[in-house]
This record gives sequence, structure tokens and C-alpha cells, in this order.
Amino acid sequence: MSETLPQIFFGALLANNFVLAMFLGLCPFLGVSGRLDTALPMGAATTFVMLVASLCAFGLNWLVTTFHLEFLRLIAYIVVIASAVQLVEMVLKKHSPALFRALGIYLPLITTNCAVLGVALFQTAREYDFIQALTFATAGGAGFSLALLLMAGLRERLQLANVPNVVQGTALVLMLAGLLSLIFMGFAGLGAGE
Repeated sequence: MSETLPQIFFGALLANNFVLAMFLGLCPFLGVSGRLDTALPMGAATTFVMLVASLCAFGLNWLVTTFHLEFLRLIAYIVVIASAVQLVEMVLKKHSPALFRALGIYLPLITTNCAVLGVALFQTAREYDFIQALTFATAGGAGFSLALLLMAGLRERLQLANVPNVVQGTALVLMLAGLLSLIFMGFAGLGAGE
């Protein structure tokens, strides 16, 4: 049975969220989610790279299977992802140097973000057509952005709260991430009764 576009979209956005359900892309999730003003651009940059990686992976997969060069698939995906990240870096450095500095090391780390590579690999394994791949990448990026924004909002809000010393800092961030993950795991049952 083929998945419908809404199933693909809401699956990648909520039930199979790359960060909170599959635990991919945790480095930028924990590193950049301290403030909303850095979380949103990082989510947008990652979403853009996911879309480029997905579209290129669709074409590359066709090319490598046509010429029986499947052994080149992974390295080709990585080259495309690295190129897309370079493009994002150049644009941000030119048009928003302050944001470029605020994102710091996490911007080039999009290249090694497991969630970005996961989009390309999952869509290939699931044999999505072009529209399904585009939907999957869009929802995956939106889910990544949603996770970043939720975490950043919670972290900013907790800066105003009187938190006991024993749970401040990394301990609190990890507890928040765990709670968010539990919440998103609740979406796993969507569509199970069909």
C-alpha cells in the first residue's frame, strides 16, 4: 500500500520527527535551541538543505541505478549536502553577518547533520516518487524547525523561572528534550487503525 501525501507529511512532521522521534540531528537541536532568534534561521537553513538534498537525491538515485553505480549513492548524497550548506553559508555571510556569527559552528555542521542525510536515505529506501520526496523533505525540515522552536521557546521561558540549582544547565536541557520526545512519541499511533 502506497502512502498518501498527508500521511507522508504528518508522519515526518510529527510521528516520525527526525529530532524528537528518530533522534537525528541532536547536535544543532541542543546547541542552537537556546534562543528563538537563532533557532528559526537554523531551522530554515536546515529545511532548505533538506529540500536540496532530497531533490538531488531523487535525481542521483535514478542516475546511479540506471548506470548500476549504487556504490556511489552515499558519497554523492554527501557531496550534494556539503554543496548546499556552502551555498547557505555564503548567502548568510554576505547578507546577514550577525546571524552568520550567531549560528557559529552549527551552520557548517549541517553538512554532518544526520537528519539531512536521513531525508535522502529514507526517501530512497521507501522508493518515493518526486512529489512524495518533496513532501517528505518539506515535512522533515518543518519538523526539525518545529523541534528547534519548541525547545528554544521553553529554554527562553525557563530563563525567567526560579529553577533549582541541581537541574540548571545541561541537565534541564536534557530533561526538556526527553519530555518533548515523549510528547512526540504520542503521535506514533496516528493512522494505526486503518
